[in-house]
Order: sequence, then C-alpha cells, then structure tokens
Amino acid sequence: MPSDCSTASGRTARDIVLAPTGAPPARLVLLFAIACGSAVANVYFAQPLLVTLGERFSLGSGLLGAIVTVTQAGYAAGLFLLVPLGDLADRRRLITLQLGLLAAALLAVALAPGTAALLAALAMVGALAVVAQTMVAAAAHLAAPAFRGRVVGAVTSGVITGILLARTVAGVLADLAGWRAVYFFSAAVTVILAVLLRRALPAGRPPAARLPYRRLLASTVALFAHHRLLRVRGALALLVFAAFSTLWSSVVQPLSSPPWSLSHTAIGAFGLAGAAGALAAGIAGRWNDRGLAQRTTGTALVLLALSWLPLALTRQSLWALAVGTVLLDFAVQAVHVTNQTLIHAVRPDAGSRIIGGYMVFYSAGSALGATGSSLAYAAAGWTGVSVLGAAFSCAALLLWATTTRTLTGAHGR
Repeated sequence: MPSDCSTASGRTARDIVLAPTGAPPARLVLLFAIACGSAVANVYFAQPLLVTLGERFSLGSGLLGAIVTVTQAGYAAGLFLLVPLGDLADRRRLITLQLGLLAAALLAVALAPGTAALLAALAMVGALAVVAQTMVAAAAHLAAPAFRGRVVGAVTSGVITGILLARTVAGVLADLAGWRAVYFFSAAVTVILAVLLRRALPAGRPPAARLPYRRLLASTVALFAHHRLLRVRGALALLVFAAFSTLWSSVVQPLSSPPWSLSHTAIGAFGLAGAAGALAAGIAGRWNDRGLAQRTTGTALVLLALSWLPLALTRQSLWALAVGTVLLDFAVQAVHVTNQTLIHAVRPDAGSRIIGGYMVFYSAGSALGATGSSLAYAAAGWTGVSVLGAAFSCAALLLWATTTRTLTGAHGR
C-alpha cells in the first residue's frame, strides 16, 4: 500500500512516493544532510559572535544568553506549529517554501538596525530553521525500517556538521567582513539549496492530509501523552541539549578574555574539535539498526557526564577544552540519533509530528542551557558553568538509569 502518495489525476510516477523497500538514493540523502546542516547552522551562528553582538547592541554579559534564548524560543514555536505540516502538506513544496522564508529572515538579521529588530529577526530564523526537522522526518519516511537508523544517522551527521561548522564559518566571516556577512552568506546558500531540493524531492501528500490543522496539532500532544517512550526520550533530549548549550553558549566568554583573548576565527575553530559528533551519529544509527539502543544511550550518557571534568579546566588548558568538547559532542549526538530512530518507529505515519514534538524538548533544553549558563557565568565564572553542565548531564544519566528496565522492550537492548 502507498504510505505517502497522491492519486490525483495528472500525477506522474516521479511525483508518487510508494512504501519504501530500501534506502533513499545516496545523492538525496547527501542533499538532505547538507540542507539540514545549513538550516540548523543558522541557530548557532551567533554563539561565537556573542561578545561582538553584545558590544554592538549594548548587551551586558548577563544578557548575552538572550540572543541564543530568543532564537531557541522561535525554534520551539516552529517545531510545534510548522514541523507537523510535514504530515499534512506536500513535503517538496513545504520544504522549499520554508527555505525561501528562512533566507528572507536571514536577510532581516543581516540588516537589523537595533536590538529589537535583531531579536525579532533571530526569532524568525529559529522558527524557520525547523525545516531541518521536516527533512529528517521526510528522510526517515523514505527509508524502510531496516535502513532507517543509518539514513537518520547520515542525515543527522549533516546536522551535526552544520552545528560544528556554524561556529567556524561565523568566526572566519566575522573576522574577514564583519558579523553581518555571516547572515548574508547563509541567505545565499539557503536559496541555492531550496532550488536544488525543489528539483530532487518527490512530491506527495502524506496520509494525514485528511486531518484539519488544529487536530493535527492536538494529535501531537496526544501522541506524547499516550506513549511513555516519547516522553522519556523527550526528557533525555531536554537534559542533554541543556548540557550542550551550557557549553557552547558560554565558552566564548572565557576564550575571548585573558589569558586566551582569542579571535572569532580561533573560537569558531573549537567547533571542529567536536567533529567526533558527526562520527557518533553514523555509529549510533548502525547500532540502533542492530537493536542496541539502550547500550548506546547508557554509554553516551556516561561520556557526557565525564566530559565536564576536562571542560572545567578550560581556563587552564585549551587541550582540556578540546578533549571535553569531543566527548560532549560525541555523547550528545549519539543520544540524539538513538532518540530520533526510536521515536519515529512508534508511529511512522506521524513521523513529522513526533519529530517536531520531540524537538520541542530539544529546543527547551537549549534555551535552558543558554539562559542558565549566562547567569552562572555572571555569578560564578567558568566554575559555575561547569557545575551547571555537569548537573544537567548527571540528571540525564539518572533518568536513563531509572527508566531503562521499564522501557527496554521498546528501546532495544
């Protein structure tokens, strides 16, 4: 039976998506990965620029987290309001339309004359960057269950690479041409990807197209209320991404001040130290296909908690920061891929709604980490940030340990 198709007259074979029997073409998976990475990067471009933006828009150190928080708030709104549309609308049209609007929002950031305009534009960027999750759900839908873990892992590798390269690209462009050039550049890239995806994606209205929009949103809440697995994996996402955001939303402050006093480019380059995160996505995807979801989660959460030991030494050693970054990014992305693979399997026909609802937890955690780390740094410096990050990480490990037995059947070994 078709799982994502339309029988309207005039449809060609290219426009009808049949029930998947294998993996999507490698070139389409690669394009998904690049586009997802580019979209998500927009949420993180500001992190190595926080000090510069604070000086330009007269924001104190305790308020720098607001730049990240408003973006994540927009992202959370988009996850709930926009991503479920992937179960309602033609995904090809939806994805390309959102990319076009994202390019417009990026231009608004680049041209922002003051603080209010900047924050409003960043909120819109966050809301529209959720197109990445629409693409993750689309990729998962196009893959047969036996291939879903590796496909989601491959696309998520692109997301992770985008997050990591966001800091590097933002740092280099800001040093060469100013912070506004970062957003002009991203707007141009987004337009190009929209054109490529318009040509590459198959069209087709998902089965949920019969649901009115309000019922579609209500069903997202109902899915999480009904399935404990979704709630637990969502809570894990909140905690691990709170730890992730605690590091990346605040590390720019000790690195840009004595004794390091690093440039935008040097600060952004530390994102590359976490490139192991992209490797983790692929490994975790394959392990999930083998039914090792619980082992993957537990191992990753132990690494996440341990990562804060070297990270606490950031003011004394850049090597310690690099080691801690590798451990943290590897752990976070392994948990993230495991989560997405497992939750999509609960109701594949509601993939967009489930991924969107899950990512609300992700966004809430990112906002919590950004706000908390700014306040912790203002109150207790880097030590306060490290304690906060370790607390989030240990809480995630404790949650996994207390739920592992009751959900082992759904999670795998």
